[in-house]
Amino acid sequence: MNRAGERLLNGLVKENPTFVLMLGMCPTLAVTTSAMNGLGMGLTTAAVLALSNLFISLLRKIIPDRVRIPAFIVIIASFVTAVQLLLEGYLPELNKSLGVYIPLIVVNCIILGRAESFAYSNPPIPSLFDGIGMGLGFTVALTCIGAVREILGSGELFGYGLMPDSFEPIRIFGQAPGAFFVLAALTALQNLIKEKRKSAGKSYRKIGSGCSEDCGSCSDMGCVRRFYGEKQTGKQGSRDKRQNEERDGGQDENRDERRKGNRDGKQKETRGGRGKGDRNEGQDDGGVRQDGGRDTGTDGLEYVDLEEEER
Repeated sequence: MNRAGERLLNGLVKENPTFVLMLGMCPTLAVTTSAMNGLGMGLTTAAVLALSNLFISLLRKIIPDRVRIPAFIVIIASFVTAVQLLLEGYLPELNKSLGVYIPLIVVNCIILGRAESFAYSNPPIPSLFDGIGMGLGFTVALTCIGAVREILGSGELFGYGLMPDSFEPIRIFGQAPGAFFVLAALTALQNLIKEKRKSAGKSYRKIGSGCSEDCGSCSDMGCVRRFYGEKQTGKQGSRDKRQNEERDGGQDENRDERRKGNRDGKQKETRGGRGKGDRNEGQDDGGVRQDGGRDTGTDGLEYVDLEEEER
């Protein structure tokens, strides 16, 4: 459970999809006009993210690698359709306010990114908690942005008056530019807190999204080892190592063949050059004749034999 909590913390803080990874900016900026809209959009995305991660992980050995992206979209679209029907039946006002952004969850880069980088290569349990963690992180981020925009733009929070009557709402925060202002301010605040914790000696090393320590340059199954240890992932690591060795061995053989071919070609050129030089020397010797003690070469010049002149 501690490792499951680590995955939740990773999505909430260390790799928050909004404030750290900067993913899903379209719904983040469009629907966060109020805290309720942000909360509804975040929870909807979190439900789809957790369920799609779980099912993609369960089907990861069945889905062909070449068609994995279309398969991901079909699975995600199924859950999005179910969630949209539930919102239409039980929360029609929220469904109306979110509008077209609910169907667009199908192509949300957060969900597709987690499916590709984590769920498709990890067991179901860590994939489920990874989806829950990322979904909660997205929900918290959207709710915070919506709350700040609602307070400054209308003086309310979740529809209840919060500011005194003398407060004059700042209308720009209820419009599109206000979303950029609030997102930038909250991201800067999050970075400030992170730097202060680092200077205090707190570890802010990324857990890793199914890879080593950084989701931007992943190369192995780091998170799986954190959940299940080296023993259960040793077989997978051995297979990957063997595949890498076979690939490297094939590359070495091809490199040796190319070197051998180049060496043979150079030897042939050398032998050809030597034969040509011998033929040229023979032609030069044959083209020189003796004429009264004077040698006349093929170039038409006369060469005088000094010993013959003295005699």
